[in-house]
Amino acid sequence: MQTIVIGHRNPDMDSICSAIGYARLKQLCGNPDVIAARAGDTNERIDYVLNKFGVEPPVFMPDLSPRVCDVMERNVISVRRDSSAYEAIQVIEREQLRGLPVIDEQNRCLGLLSAFRLCQRLFPAREDVSEARLIEASLPGMVETFGGKVLAGRLDRAMRRHLLVVAAMRPESFSARLGNYRPEEVILFVGDREDVQRLAIAAGVKAIVVTGGLEMPPEVREEAQKAGVTVISSAHDTATTVLLARGAVRVESMISAELFTFNAETPLDEAREKAASSRHFVFPVVDENGALVGMLSKSDFLKPIPRELILVDHNELSHAVHGADKVRIVEILDHHRIGGLMSESPILFWNNPVGSTSTLVTLCYRQAGLPIPKAIAGLLLAGVISDTLNLTSPTATHTDQEVVEHLCKAAQVDAKELADEIFAVGSPLLTMTPEQTIQADSKEYEHDRGCFVVAQIEELSFTHVEERQKGLIEALERCVQGQKLLFMALLVTDINTQNSLLLACGAEAFLKEIDFPQHGPHVWELEGIVSRKKQLLPYLLRCVERMR
Repeated sequence: MQTIVIGHRNPDMDSICSAIGYARLKQLCGNPDVIAARAGDTNERIDYVLNKFGVEPPVFMPDLSPRVCDVMERNVISVRRDSSAYEAIQVIEREQLRGLPVIDEQNRCLGLLSAFRLCQRLFPAREDVSEARLIEASLPGMVETFGGKVLAGRLDRAMRRHLLVVAAMRPESFSARLGNYRPEEVILFVGDREDVQRLAIAAGVKAIVVTGGLEMPPEVREEAQKAGVTVISSAHDTATTVLLARGAVRVESMISAELFTFNAETPLDEAREKAASSRHFVFPVVDENGALVGMLSKSDFLKPIPRELILVDHNELSHAVHGADKVRIVEILDHHRIGGLMSESPILFWNNPVGSTSTLVTLCYRQAGLPIPKAIAGLLLAGVISDTLNLTSPTATHTDQEVVEHLCKAAQVDAKELADEIFAVGSPLLTMTPEQTIQADSKEYEHDRGCFVVAQIEELSFTHVEERQKGLIEALERCVQGQKLLFMALLVTDINTQNSLLLACGAEAFLKEIDFPQHGPHVWELEGIVSRKKQLLPYLLRCVERMR
C-alpha cells in the first residue's frame, strides 16, 4: 500500500515543504512506502528553496483517480499463437482461467482463447462432426500431444491440413474408404493389424500411428521407410491417441475475433462502465504498441485501490488533487477553515489555527521524539516564513515563533536572511503569464450562491502591478466566464508595506459590495490586509451574503 502525502491543487511553499517534511517523518517512523507528491507546478521561489537545501521536488501527480493499472493482474499467463490447443487446455485447467490471451512473437495481444471456444472446436455439434477429423497442425505437434516416438521416416514440421483416420473395419472396406481421401493428408491410427498397415503404405499415406504401444513388424517398417511413410508409436489406445492428436491444432485458429482491450492508464470508472456493457468477463490490457501488460477481469473492479492519501495544508476536496474523492484519505494536517469533507471511517485530523502547516509538521517531529534532519528543517522554516510573511502576518502565532527559533537551530539558518532570499526570487508578475499568475496559488470555494476562486501572490512592492493590471483583469474575466464562477479575485500583497491590492471580476452585485478604496476599475486598495484565509476570505464571504 502506497501512502501519498500531498498538498493542495495549486501548491505554494508551505504546501510543498510540509508534504516533504511529513513524508520524511513517516519514513523515519518505519513507513518506507510513504512518498511526498505535488498536484501542480512549483515556482521559482519553491525551486530556489529546494535547491538551497538539496532536496528533490515531490513527485508530480496531477490526478490520483484510480486507473486500470491499479487493479489489473500484472503477472499475465498467456500462450503463443503457435501453441497447441492441448497446451492451452492444460494452462486453463491448471490456472483456473476463464480466458487466456494469445500473443505473437512481439508480445502483442492477438485475442482471447476461452474454454468455451476450445470445447466448441474440439467437440463440434453433431451436424459438423465430420469436420472434426480435419485439423491444421504440424506432425511434430501431434506427436508431442500424445507422447509418441518415431519408428520410421521423419517428422514434417510444416503446418499442414491433416485428416485423422481410424482403421476400425475389414481391409476391403478400409481400402475402399481410403480411395475417397487424398493419401498425402491422411494420418492413420491403427493397432497391430499388419494387413491394414501394408494397404496404407501402398496407398502412400502421410503417417501411420501404431497405438497401444504395439510393435510394427520390421519388414513392414522397412516398407514404410522406403515408401516415405512416417511411422509413429503411441503408448495410448487408439481412442485416446486420436483425442490427444486433435489437440495439436494451433490456438491462433480459435481466438475470438472480437477483442475488447483497455490501456493501463484508462480511468477505472470509464473501464467499469465499458466492461459492464460488455458480454466479456476478462479484458487484455495493452500498451500503445499493442503489447500485453496485464489482464483485467470484472471481479478486479472490487479490489481496493492500493493507495491512500494524507492531505496537508488543505481539507476541502475542491482544493485537493483530482481523484482525491476516489482514494481513501487517512490523515489531514491543516491550518485553514474546516470544509465539508466527509470520511467513511475515523481518520487523524489535526486542524490547528497556526500560521503554517509546516509548523504542525515540526510539532509532529517533536511528538514523535525525532530530531528533524537539517535539510528538512530548512524546508519547514521556508514554509513557515512564506506563509506568515516571516511572522509579520496576522495569522502568525506564538507557536509559529517558537517553531521558527527551533528550525533555525536545526537548519543552521538565519530566518531573516532566508526570508530576504525567498522574497527576492522570482516576482510572479515578471516571471509568469497573467493566466499563470492567477492560477499559481488559487483556491476554490463553494457557497450557496455560487462557486468562487481566490488567488494570492507576494511581491516586494507594487511597482509592476500597473503595467500588468490590464492582462490580469482580462485573465480573471476569462476564468469567471469559462468556469461560470460567481467571481474570481487576486490578492497582490506587498510584503514590505504589509498592504495588498485586490483585483476581482465577476457578478456586478458582488463587486458593488466591496467597500475598500477603489484603485481603478476592478482594483481595490486593502491597507493592512495580507492574509487570504484570516482576513480576506471572511470579508469576501460577508460581501457574498450582502448581495441582493
